[in-house]
Amino acid sequence: MSPSVSLSEALNDAKSKSKTLVEFAYGRLREDILHGRHPPGEKLRVEMLRGDYQVGSSTLREALSLLVADALVTSEGQRGFRVAPVSLDDLRDITRMRRLLECEAIREAIAQGDDIWEAGVVGAYHRLSLVEERMINGLTPDVLDEWEERNRAFHEALMAGCASKWLHHFRGILYSQSERYRRMALSSRTIPRDIHAEHEAILRATLARDAETATRLIAEHIDRTLQAIAAAVPEPG
Repeated sequence: MSPSVSLSEALNDAKSKSKTLVEFAYGRLREDILHGRHPPGEKLRVEMLRGDYQVGSSTLREALSLLVADALVTSEGQRGFRVAPVSLDDLRDITRMRRLLECEAIREAIAQGDDIWEAGVVGAYHRLSLVEERMINGLTPDVLDEWEERNRAFHEALMAGCASKWLHHFRGILYSQSERYRRMALSSRTIPRDIHAEHEAILRATLARDAETATRLIAEHIDRTLQAIAAAVPEPG
């Protein structure tokens, strides 16, 4: 230790690096689960993941514990961790709860949101529209990744005017869960719908401060996603 560095500074630096490594491993694992690189039900063996992610066992276990809290990973006690399974019953439950939370969030956002919120919604919609135009020419992995990112940003911008931090927290968990299913469907090209038109209608109702129409459109949008991706999700057999 350098004479100019105190013990407390060294400890704080070590804690900061440890936290950063956990965040790195968590982010990489989360992305790989959402992208299907670790498919539903896969055993997540720490000794094997160490080589893939270049971090230590304790860091991986902390990251996996965070993913358990996100319901993307299940803990099997002494037997380790496994990617959370998928099923139509699970998807229906996720959809029902996401619909409840997003409808409440957009209602509160319309009532509470200011001009800055409106500008954020318009900007997010514009960025999403640009990538949705490119989707017409084909759904490559890069386009899909960009669409998912901008779709998430648009939904978050719509809800941003809502002041409830807990509503945002639980809505975010449900959105990540639905993303896994949505990617399964998009990658198999099973969504014959005009998603852009749905987003445009939601935008117009939101900017008009028409809470009844906006909540109805959000609910229908989420329900259509359930109907569209159901074919891509295996029934328990």
